[in-house]
Amino acid sequence: MTLQSLVSFASNTTSHGSTCKSLKCRECGAEYELKALHVCELCFGPLEVNYDYDQLRCTVTRDSIEAGPKSIWRYRPFLPVVGHEVIDLGTGMTPLVKSCRLARRLGLKNLYIKNDAVNMPTLSFKDRVVSVALTRARELGFSTVSCASTGNLANSTAAIAAHAGLDCCVFIPADLESGKVMGTLIYGPTVMAVEGNYDQVNRLCSEVANTHGWGFVNINLRPYYSEGSKTLGYEVIEQLGWQLPDHIVAPLASGSLFTKIYKGFREFTEAGLVEPKTVRFSGAQADGCSPIAQAYREGRDFVTPVKPNTIAKSIAIGNPADGIYALEIARKTNGAIESVTDLEIIDGIKLLAETEGIFTETAGGTTVAVLKKLIESGRIDPDETTVVYITGNGLKTQEAVQGYVGEPLTIEPKLASFERALERARTLERLEWQPVMI
Repeated sequence: MTLQSLVSFASNTTSHGSTCKSLKCRECGAEYELKALHVCELCFGPLEVNYDYDQLRCTVTRDSIEAGPKSIWRYRPFLPVVGHEVIDLGTGMTPLVKSCRLARRLGLKNLYIKNDAVNMPTLSFKDRVVSVALTRARELGFSTVSCASTGNLANSTAAIAAHAGLDCCVFIPADLESGKVMGTLIYGPTVMAVEGNYDQVNRLCSEVANTHGWGFVNINLRPYYSEGSKTLGYEVIEQLGWQLPDHIVAPLASGSLFTKIYKGFREFTEAGLVEPKTVRFSGAQADGCSPIAQAYREGRDFVTPVKPNTIAKSIAIGNPADGIYALEIARKTNGAIESVTDLEIIDGIKLLAETEGIFTETAGGTTVAVLKKLIESGRIDPDETTVVYITGNGLKTQEAVQGYVGEPLTIEPKLASFERALERARTLERLEWQPVMI
């Protein structure tokens, strides 16, 4: 693309109210038109959306954002769309919960939970990225959309495609949790269950994208798709009273969410919407699929792919595309990347539910378990304002905690039967809290 054509294209899109300038390679800086591209033709580096930050500084204010819709589209100037019509199902503006009981249990004074387990329409943060990706897909003329997914992305793509009237075909590993499979099928897409892990599914989808010319949200539309995650950073800033937190803890799969929250914080700082400061970034992985955590522990600047083997299927990506960028962010912000066992993940799910009434899926259990581990090792200051990101709903992965949460007490419809059962329950509760004599 010539400089003259790039300037002309940027001018045309800006005239429609867009601040997007181009796609830019994260490695060599080469720029491309805002098309369905995701890899640099010169160095094969990943592409991301480049914005006119001078224009953003001049036109966007706190007041203009607060006057916007109660969804991710209140941040539209920071998102990669060029037309007037967006797909808005009320996605975003999820609660930022000030934790009391969990914070007290863990010994923190200022802990917040960003709860995307109640996001619209499919109860995960993926609704953010898909809303942006499918809006851009429609602008680019795609009539069929698709994705490679570990579950939540398939749910979101199918639901939002149905709302937008787009044909949809999604690809998932064949061993996915039944709740996530049903949560996709209900919207009427074509579902391909591939006998292999996510990385094998993703490779197949790359071939399909090249052969059929479909809009794959996390392949040829990835630069636009990933920008939706920035809204998790924007919302936290706004919900904290236009301040940055001190520390965030988020799950790591491909690493994209982690890097985009970082980009969101940086963009609001560059636009003059929030006072600058360094936010520490810590990431969470499952031991059974922890290539980024392993690289962090070993001091490597590269990520070695692994074969996933964990109950945390939604973050089980053995060859993470943005792993090296997540490593860089954790290190330069004085954060950390940790991993936990499957049993610790289950304990994390239960801990969050029992203290705050939030039922998260395995990715959230991983994040809470890593938060606990970081506190116990002294890597989180009790006085820091810490935000933990909960990205999905536990109703989708109930199998993970089956057998770990007890059983209901079956009684006769008689008061005496109830009283006997109540006494048994109280006895069991006392035994659970009885100190162990060593």
